[in-house]
Amino acid sequence: MSVGLWLAFVAAAAVIAITPGPGSILVLATGLRYSYGVVFLVLMGLELALLIHLGIVALGLGALLATSSSAFLVMKTIGAAYLVWLGIQKWRAKAEPVDASQLRIATNSRLFRQGLLVNLTNPKAVIFIAALVPQFINAEAPQLPQYLIIGATMVGVDVCIMTGYALLAGRFRYWFQNARILRMQNRIFGGLFVSAGVLLAASPR
Repeated sequence: MSVGLWLAFVAAAAVIAITPGPGSILVLATGLRYSYGVVFLVLMGLELALLIHLGIVALGLGALLATSSSAFLVMKTIGAAYLVWLGIQKWRAKAEPVDASQLRIATNSRLFRQGLLVNLTNPKAVIFIAALVPQFINAEAPQLPQYLIIGATMVGVDVCIMTGYALLAGRFRYWFQNARILRMQNRIFGGLFVSAGVLLAASPR
């Protein structure tokens, strides 16, 4: 892959990462509650899901999802249901300031899984990758090195942009230690997750 082609892919990956979606909503919501060290668990889950999607595309299964209405509908329904469930959980979450025990619970059991599932159950992520990546692959050159470069670039760009979202949210974290404001935050992000789920469910391929 030439430097010019790689820079073009960096730009495309940045546009996709900056575009608001369920992943960025999850990062913002988590960044308002926890330190970056905890938010990084969400990022690890999001990036692992991206790499799984890239692997699906590399194996040719992304084309199946893009062309099969049934496969797309099944994955879309699962993804939408998960986002709605996540929104309901956020809406109902207790409006309490974070303490050390909550940090350990979140670190050990929940946030990585949330990041993984939010991206993994989004069929549009696979289709975006399936539409984008082949344009940057030289079919006459070895495939594996190219996919490794693309995977590392996607993850690097996404981590940088999501880190920006998390650090921005972190600047306002201490404004959200009041129970009333925390409750409002839970309702706003709960509504955003539910809305994202509804939009995903209603979206065409």
